[in-house]
Amino acid sequence: MFIKKDIQQIKNKGLTAKEVENQIQNFYQGFPFLSISKPAIINDGIVRLCDEEINAFVKLYEDIKPDTLKFVPASGAASRMFKFLFEFYEIAKDRYENIDQVQDEDVKKFFVNISQFAFYNDLKSIIKSNNLEIEDLMRQGRYKEILKFFLFDKGLNYGQKPKGVLLFHKYENTIRTAFEEHLIEGVNYTKSADNKVRIHFTILPEHKKLFNELFAKIQKDLEEQFGVKFKISFSQQKPSTDMVAVDINNELFRNNDGSLLFRPGGHGALIENLNDLDSEIIFIKNIDNVVPDKIKNITVEYKKALAGVLLSYKERIFNYIDILESKNYTEETVLEIEQFIKQELCHDCVKYEKIESKAGTKCLLEVLNRPIRVCGMVKNEGEPGGGPFWVKQSNGNVDLQIVESSQINQGDEQQKEILRSSTHFNSVDLVCATKDYKGEQFDLLKYRDSNTGFISTKSKDGKDLKAQELPGLWNGAMAHWNTIFVEVPIETFNPVKTVNDLLTR
Repeated sequence: MFIKKDIQQIKNKGLTAKEVENQIQNFYQGFPFLSISKPAIINDGIVRLCDEEINAFVKLYEDIKPDTLKFVPASGAASRMFKFLFEFYEIAKDRYENIDQVQDEDVKKFFVNISQFAFYNDLKSIIKSNNLEIEDLMRQGRYKEILKFFLFDKGLNYGQKPKGVLLFHKYENTIRTAFEEHLIEGVNYTKSADNKVRIHFTILPEHKKLFNELFAKIQKDLEEQFGVKFKISFSQQKPSTDMVAVDINNELFRNNDGSLLFRPGGHGALIENLNDLDSEIIFIKNIDNVVPDKIKNITVEYKKALAGVLLSYKERIFNYIDILESKNYTEETVLEIEQFIKQELCHDCVKYEKIESKAGTKCLLEVLNRPIRVCGMVKNEGEPGGGPFWVKQSNGNVDLQIVESSQINQGDEQQKEILRSSTHFNSVDLVCATKDYKGEQFDLLKYRDSNTGFISTKSKDGKDLKAQELPGLWNGAMAHWNTIFVEVPIETFNPVKTVNDLLTR
């Protein structure tokens, strides 16, 4: 299957031929659908906190002040934010008599409100440096020329830059990028007792210079303003997480030079980056889900509350592990542990054997001694993305999972109806504990479900190909974690999927 040059290429990526063969086998076999039993809803898989509980969990988090870190996946390019602008650029005339001649409503909205964007002054300046005025171009209907200076490398080049370095929010005396907003948000809930703020960003290698330059520019002012010291770190997806591509007939897809085509393994590859981090508690939040100061308070409050929930569960889990390890327990204590696992960890272990046996104790310990995640869930208002479900595992166990619609058999009416009845969706608002009761780091790679990858159809050089992605970071990559779903307000979910989303802030 592989020639000598292939073997060397595979080795250079940190992979083995066997691992790549397994990837190819996945193309032949495909990935099985998940079997969802029912949606997770309030009081049946999702916890709804009252005001008193929110205050108590916030206080618990603030009193304990654990070692914390914020983990921000930030490797995505911003090009998808401007998809409708790229499409318009391809077909646009050089001049329009007025904006009403533009048929695309998103494009209209962009130009009608262009002066409201945080990047407007930068765009205006770069156009002026080319002896033009943006006001004149707007008046003359030269929208295509404005986009030339906005999207491409002779201007701001926003179409090729990562989301993190784009100007998101405009204030009275300053403007901020998404990266900067994450730093400031982090001050509010990840600041340590000695005023350090640790945040880790996953980025593409080619973007590291941009992020370093941006941080160097803003670091001193922000640290003086908030009285903190930022500890910022970066990492990239590892080459060993890349996935080989095949053609439509599942034959190896080769580049024009004859080399194998490898593609990034998707955000599920970041479980390896997360696995390398050392912290008692890790917050996870996407780069584009940040808000301006005027609506930060509710986000900060719920972040602390989720962390308090995590600390509360972690304490109980560790206490039960100590009891089981010491073998100093009563029948009533065992029943209490069983009920906790089933009712609060929402894990129904059908293979469970009686506690009187050694195997029974081992089963309970295996369920308890796992990484823990508390996931914020937002009421479903038509947003795309994964949702919270009760899932039947291949071994018969039933537990909570975040499931993408593509993982559900849409041809099965019963499964489709369960999907339709879902009330909440995943806002990628996670707080994680990745150390065990002894304080030792879990090997997170042992807790993913390798059967939950994704296969999609792409193209390269005009040829169709099949691409494969690893189990998603908050999907299959965390399939065997202890999971607690908590309802959070829609106000905490403010992703920027298109540039026009910035206008709602």
